[in-house]
Amino acid sequence: MSSEAPGRIASLDAFRGFAIASMVLVNNPGDWGHLYAPLEHAKWDGWTFTDLVFPFFLFAAGVSMAVSLDRRRRVVTPGVTTLSHVAKRAAVILVVGLLLNLFPSFSFETVRFPGVLQRIALCILIAAPLAIWLRFATIAIWIFLIALAYTFVMLVVPVPDPHGVIAAGVLLPGRDYGAWLDRHLFGVHLWSQSKTWDPEGLVSTLPAVCSLLFGVLAGRWLMRAPATLTTSGRLLVAGLVALLAGLVLDRFLMPINKNLWTPSYAVFMTGWSLVVFAGFHAAMDARTFGRRPLLPLTIYGMNALFIFAFSGFVARLLIMGDTKHMLYAPIQVLPISPENASLLFAIGFNMAMFAVAWFMWKKKWFIRA
Repeated sequence: MSSEAPGRIASLDAFRGFAIASMVLVNNPGDWGHLYAPLEHAKWDGWTFTDLVFPFFLFAAGVSMAVSLDRRRRVVTPGVTTLSHVAKRAAVILVVGLLLNLFPSFSFETVRFPGVLQRIALCILIAAPLAIWLRFATIAIWIFLIALAYTFVMLVVPVPDPHGVIAAGVLLPGRDYGAWLDRHLFGVHLWSQSKTWDPEGLVSTLPAVCSLLFGVLAGRWLMRAPATLTTSGRLLVAGLVALLAGLVLDRFLMPINKNLWTPSYAVFMTGWSLVVFAGFHAAMDARTFGRRPLLPLTIYGMNALFIFAFSGFVARLLIMGDTKHMLYAPIQVLPISPENASLLFAIGFNMAMFAVAWFMWKKKWFIRA
């Protein structure tokens, strides 16, 4: 634990807090059978509000990485030392993710190996050497090369689907190259709802790294840019350009697809990240509205990964012993629709997690995994 102040980009913690609050909201409805459409993932191609959340956090992680590395450069920390520190942090996140997947059954025979925290850890580990040693333009080239490599294996390399049919470029559930590789490497240790593919699989982690690296580039630029509305406006324009580029890629290369984390999805969601971040930047760094109105999100964002992991642990605890049903039953009998009851439970759960974040903030407990 440490109590160091947040980085020089005041809006970063608030933006990250918005991402985590959104993650907690969409991950903890009262009833998975009664959801408003924006609060569930797109079935396959396409996107909803829920599909924005994970890319937002990876983008924020990239901005945070740029801020952290800049701070270490100022005290002349050797690159190898920095990489070692980042690798240890990634290892902790990876282990926590695996432990969450094990809880509460602790079935090593069927435990899911991939997961959200595992993907975050891998993205941090892969992106770190590039962010530590490469220049802005070179990182941009690597983003292109990673996306190109992903596109090649997904569209050109023929693989057998679960039924043994060999084909290339089939972007359907369980039939793409990434799904084949995950089955080959992980066997039964995949997402229980599919068995044949995983939304946080290895190959789709590559373009997810691009999402984080886009955040690194944005962070590097923001560290040098003045904290003015002009900077906020430039973030907005960059976001609109990325949104358009994502739609073009969706039309002519690969569809926007969160489960496959296609390049169109990575670019399109980076566009949304920049647009939303521009709003936070205008409000907080350019001080259009000041920082106090967004303090709750800042509080959430200062222990973002801990709150996400803790919320997953609590959610699993509630399922044990039917505790969730007992908490949800009084809400279900209210004179509101099932969708509103489900949403109300999710909001209540989010408020409980905020209470934990607020307590940690008051105690100045900031957990940097």
